[in-house]
Amino acid sequence: MLLAAEGVTILRIRLLLTPHVFIGMLLVPPILLKIGSTTYRFARYYLGTQDYREKGPPPLALRLLGPILVLLTGALFVSGIALLLGPISWRHGLLFVHKASFILWFGAMVVHVLGHFLETARLAPRDWLRSTRRDVEGADTRLWLLAATILAGVLLGLATLPSVGSWKM
Repeated sequence: MLLAAEGVTILRIRLLLTPHVFIGMLLVPPILLKIGSTTYRFARYYLGTQDYREKGPPPLALRLLGPILVLLTGALFVSGIALLLGPISWRHGLLFVHKASFILWFGAMVVHVLGHFLETARLAPRDWLRSTRRDVEGADTRLWLLAATILAGVLLGLATLPSVGSWKM
């Protein structure tokens, strides 16, 4: 939902620059959590942990797309943060990188989301529904980690809002 909200701000970026920056910064901790948890599962599978081996790997196309998506996500967010906090003299080049990485990231993300859609639709509600959450190992931990990263993101977003002013001149 936050990624969709961030996308909506692009449609009227001059008017919605402040929400764009706030949501972008809010997304940094949850995205780091997602990359960290995926890297953990990747490592556990390839190190031969039984539970992870039994589940098996994602389809080959998604395994090949994963590292590309991580690199594009990094380029998108690092260029956005550098645009916000870096010197004005870097803006032209960074803006090009930010826009280009977004276009490539968006295409890769569409493939990624569609590739995991059915599995996510089947599994995700089990973490959120009270009746099934207690039956799912780690559900409470995942929810608390998500809440903590969103709180950290809100604080990060609020801390960086003053930097938006230099873009509104």
